Amino acid sequence: MMALSRADTSTLGRWWWSVDRWTLAALMTLVGFGYLMVLAAAPAVAERIGASSRNLFFAKQVMFLAMATTVMAGVSLLSPKGVKRLALLGFLGALVLTIATLLIGAEVKGARRWLNLPLIGSLQPSEFLKPCFAVVAAWLIAEAKAAGRRAWVPWVIVIGLYGFVAVLLQRQPDIGMLLVITSVFLAQVFVAGINMAVVTALGGVGVAGLFGAYFVFAHFRDRMNRFLYPEHGNNYQVDVALEAFGAGGIMGVGPGEGRMKTVLPDAHADFVFAVVGEEFGLLVCLLILLLFAFVVVRGLMRLLAETDLYVILAASGLLTQFGLQAFINMASSLHLIPTKGMTLPFVSYGGSSVIAIALGMGFLLALTRKRMSRAEEGPL
Repeated sequence: MMALSRADTSTLGRWWWSVDRWTLAALMTLVGFGYLMVLAAAPAVAERIGASSRNLFFAKQVMFLAMATTVMAGVSLLSPKGVKRLALLGFLGALVLTIATLLIGAEVKGARRWLNLPLIGSLQPSEFLKPCFAVVAAWLIAEAKAAGRRAWVPWVIVIGLYGFVAVLLQRQPDIGMLLVITSVFLAQVFVAGINMAVVTALGGVGVAGLFGAYFVFAHFRDRMNRFLYPEHGNNYQVDVALEAFGAGGIMGVGPGEGRMKTVLPDAHADFVFAVVGEEFGLLVCLLILLLFAFVVVRGLMRLLAETDLYVILAASGLLTQFGLQAFINMASSLHLIPTKGMTLPFVSYGGSSVIAIALGMGFLLALTRKRMSRAEEGPL
């Protein structure tokens, strides 16, 4: 790719000279960490649970990350209009499949979030709702801002869609996913310049919803109580994770030399950051943190020169989702917030999660590409 000339007018040539290569490099570095960390943590987990092969999770994640990289690259070729169309189709498909989880989904730990599909295996449709809803909501809010007297029509639609998604996630239940989608929606409403009183009111509804969830959902109440009163609950995973960070120190104990992953149930997924801390130390943890921060800040900087409100809102929502998910995972591992089963983007093990994140980052790369004229957007 480095040999491509600026005069190259092929699809690949135009993509290479218009895509944000710094963001792409940061994302691919995170994918590289994903390969490294699943190699470090997954065999121990597979051995502990008696999987058919010690390398089962590693082999699967190699395939998932390869698929994710392909999805991200392919989607980044789209024009903003193409992103809008794909997101709308993806949102409708994910919505139907999320409804299906409530009817025929596999129940795990009291929640129905997964479908067991032929050939595909386990699928969590709500993961795909996050990036697709961010784009669809951005499109509708932008339409509302440009609609004049009939602005209420797209507002009714987008608020109705958000409410429907919120009800579905509440029924699963998946409060963490609902929190992320709500935060993304509120961020987009704020960026759109909506009256602060409206934003505050919506935020108040969200806070009230969290209080309601505390009293309605036993598992949510249990996690909050274990965080607020650790001496009265079982905080085994968090305690082991903190021990892992302490054992790793500044430089870590060395790749493959960690011991906590052999007793940490979700070492390859929700608590992979603790494995990073033990084996690679504080410096590599900070590097990963900086990579996530770089993607978010770089993306926001690219939007400063953007004039299309739809692009601004969609990219802002995707960046909010990406940064917030990374923060929730790392902060949970460090016991800074209540534990939440949310993966670290591209680093944690997971099929639905990593491919959905790749879809969202493909959307972001497509939206933040340099576009000199409408003609350069192409038919997609």
